[in-house]
Amino acid sequence: MLNAKVIGHTTSTVKHPSMNGWKLLVVQPLTPDQKPDGDPVVAIDTLGAGVGDNVMISSDGKFTAATLKTKATPVRWSIIGIFDPEQKI
Repeated sequence: MLNAKVIGHTTSTVKHPSMNGWKLLVVQPLTPDQKPDGDPVVAIDTLGAGVGDNVMISSDGKFTAATLKTKATPVRWSIIGIFDPEQKI
């Protein structure tokens, strides 16, 4: 699991069937002191996050497959939590 910030969204007209109906967000993984950590990644949004939100992302394949209700999916990252904006991380 990683802390990340939602920096944008993306759309796709052609995608794997397991991704149909899911919102795709561009997230920037962060270090513990809130600095960028590597390149941004695309994550499936399961909770309704938006641009500017601090989120927790996971690359747990079993969780993602269960969420998308499929055994085979190319999805690597999914948003599993949204941090309270009033609380310091």
